[in-house]
Amino acid sequence: MLYFTGDVHGNIKGLLYRLDRMGIPHTPDQIIVLLGDVGVNYLQNTADYVNKKRLQDSGRTYFCIHGNHEMRPESIASYQEQLGNFGMVYVEQEFPNLQFAKDGELYDLEGYKTLVLGGAYSVDKFYRLECGARWFADEQIAPERRKAILEQITTFGQLDLVLSHTCPYSWQPTDLFLNGLDQSTVDNSMEKWLEEVETHLNYRHWLFAHFHDDRKINSKVTMLFNTIRNINQIMEG
Repeated sequence: MLYFTGDVHGNIKGLLYRLDRMGIPHTPDQIIVLLGDVGVNYLQNTADYVNKKRLQDSGRTYFCIHGNHEMRPESIASYQEQLGNFGMVYVEQEFPNLQFAKDGELYDLEGYKTLVLGGAYSVDKFYRLECGARWFADEQIAPERRKAILEQITTFGQLDLVLSHTCPYSWQPTDLFLNGLDQSTVDNSMEKWLEEVETHLNYRHWLFAHFHDDRKINSKVTMLFNTIRNINQIMEG
């Protein structure tokens, strides 16, 4: 069974508690899709290692989308690109149940044809730089990769799912924007690019996270944060 939820930010104990409360079995055929900012590739220290081990030891499979508050696995030496059950993913040998998706790739998630478009801009970038918190320059999809994805779109055909971290520009929940933040300082090129991408895609449902709330944008679009939804709930509305 497929399940979907939003930003975890390293609170793996909380995630596992919610999954256990739902009675989700501890078996690899239970696939938990995390829509970015998992937070297990954030500090590259013991805390990250412990959180990865907790996920691995839970027995479930975790399919992770790239967020904006974490390192890209391809920049970490311990990750290898390999063909997994769903498609090409980044995996560490010690944690095979944690699979990190590649942006712009198509995946087969339990028979659902799925496009992944991770990454986002950190609106707290300058605060992070000032106070010494971690900020990742490659948090968004690189311009050359965006161009390549747009050029490939006509070959994607009918999609069941689109999974992203942020969302197309017109879907942004402006009521959730940070108070006092000058929006003219925000790089929304990723959202505007996704807006263009969306016009070229045929899909059944789009899921994203990033904005720290749970809500239905429209009949084909869902934003997730703490809520966990299974594939039947998503596709049946």
